[in-house]
Amino acid sequence: MHDIVDTAVAAGSFKTLAAALTAADLVSTLKGAGAFTVFAPTDEAFAKLPAGTVEALLGDIPKLKAILTYHVVSGKVMAADVVELDGKSATTVNGASIHVTTTGGVKLNGESNVVKTDIECTNGVIHVIDSVILPPS
Repeated sequence: MHDIVDTAVAAGSFKTLAAALTAADLVSTLKGAGAFTVFAPTDEAFAKLPAGTVEALLGDIPKLKAILTYHVVSGKVMAADVVELDGKSATTVNGASIHVTTTGGVKLNGESNVVKTDIECTNGVIHVIDSVILPPS
């Protein structure tokens, strides 16, 4: 078993996320003791953003860091625990909340679907999502 970053890199479908974590200087944080719950957008999720968005974010590190930390919750929240969050909000590492619903599958902010759950890591857990979630402005 590996930490969150090494697990995501080994999966092969999080190249954009890995590059963004490196650019935002968050790799060492997510390799730390944790525990963390990461809602990880796939490369396909990043590809859904308007053209040029990823490149623009890589040039705006504070905004990139705010978006990436919006995908992380402190503690290890397994899929079985998410049922208890239905209709509630969870506070992310960036301080803003994400709204969780479980009707018809787990959704974050009503827009991003959790498509794979409970990828356990030495310092937390990864849940794969199908779109990038943006913090409130």
